Amino acid sequence: MKNYFFYDEQECQFIPVQYGPVERGVYTLSLWILIGAVLSTVSLSLLSFSVGSPAEIALKAENKALYEQLNDTRSSIIYMDQQIAAIANMDNELYRTMLGIDPLSDDERQAGIGGADRYSEFDAYSEHSSDLLRWTASNLESIERRINIQKLSFEEIKAHYNENKELMQNIPAIRPVSGIILSGHGMRRHPVLGYKRMHEGVDFRARIGSNVYATGDGVVKSARRRGTYGLMLVIDHGHGYETRYAHLSGLAEDIRPGVSVERGQVVAYSGNSGVTSGPHLHYEVRNNGESVDPLNYMFADLTPDEYIEYRRIADSNPMSMD
Repeated sequence: MKNYFFYDEQECQFIPVQYGPVERGVYTLSLWILIGAVLSTVSLSLLSFSVGSPAEIALKAENKALYEQLNDTRSSIIYMDQQIAAIANMDNELYRTMLGIDPLSDDERQAGIGGADRYSEFDAYSEHSSDLLRWTASNLESIERRINIQKLSFEEIKAHYNENKELMQNIPAIRPVSGIILSGHGMRRHPVLGYKRMHEGVDFRARIGSNVYATGDGVVKSARRRGTYGLMLVIDHGHGYETRYAHLSGLAEDIRPGVSVERGQVVAYSGNSGVTSGPHLHYEVRNNGESVDPLNYMFADLTPDEYIEYRRIADSNPMSMD
């Protein structure tokens, strides 16, 4: 402890200040308390500056949670965008094609909005947050516009359908049997012949004798044995459409060329005739003489989930049943 002095005017000299033990103790304690208070204040100031106040810490945690939620929302938006694109593709390539309506172009479906920056208010946030908020807002608006356009498209299709009910009744639009699909349309390896060739239809699981249904109104064109197809039934639906049902074990009563049939009517029974690897039904849809994928024509019979599952099976199996 340093010595302190006071000036004695009578003696004209500096006299050292004398402290007793108690005074020294009080002085030392006071000094440490003062130093501690100063250090605590400095530490809290530095901590508050670098980390933030409790309110700021809570706000940062909330912002982090919101940012993570926006990232999760981004995945959902991407999925919705893909689903809308799939519906639009089906709308153009199937419904509008069948009804003779001009397809909507990508520009018409996007219906973009130009002009000034509509999301400038997000510039007040950090770069990452601003980019994510801009992307989310822009894509949500785009999805909303495309959904509204798709609604208008379906209204147009519905109006054309009401004017063309005969066509829609004739188009093959249901499954020909109740069994699940086994193999799809396209290049497939033949299970007996052993080489790849065009599989012009789809194969359904069906035990011998299972009911086979007409998939649309029409007239029986032929019912006879035909090479590797075995016993095959062909129905002419008009409007350029024709369906074929192969490897049958027999025909329903009164089914012969020239007889009219209705959608859902039992017209034959599945079997194992011809060249196959086992009992099943081979089913084809032809449009103006060309084979088309029958899966795209089961819109009156398959739910979206069933269609996705059928498509997965059809695309993943490299071998046909015939």
